Amino acid sequence: MTQLSKQDFQKLSDFRFSLRTFQRQSEDICKSHGLTSLQYLLLLHLKGFTDREWATISELSTKLQSKHHATVMLIDRCSELGLVERRGSTKDKRCIEIHLLPKGEMLVEAIAGQHRPELQHLREDFPLAKQVF
Repeated sequence: MTQLSKQDFQKLSDFRFSLRTFQRQSEDICKSHGLTSLQYLLLLHLKGFTDREWATISELSTKLQSKHHATVMLIDRCSELGLVERRGSTKDKRCIEIHLLPKGEMLVEAIAGQHRPELQHLREDFPLAKQVF
């Protein structure tokens, strides 16, 4: 294993600083809309599925890098807020689909829009991010 250079540490530090700055600003944006960051991430991941308008609990757990039971609790909280709902699958009776409701759709679009300036900063600071954002 090769050792990291001082420049490598500086790059890692700069990246982590930028990432944490983005996360902190995101937390503030979410809070101003009455959501936690995790609630917003759940809505974002639901909105981000390109091939359909819903996701399973397992898929959301993977996207959130969370345990199944923690994702269920998060879905419960978002459901109580009128942001998402569970629906039984018409194709697979064993499957529960998680769908965005209009209130959740409105919030995820508003919050995502407020992230644009910080995403632009990330693009400028990290050229590889241009391909992702």
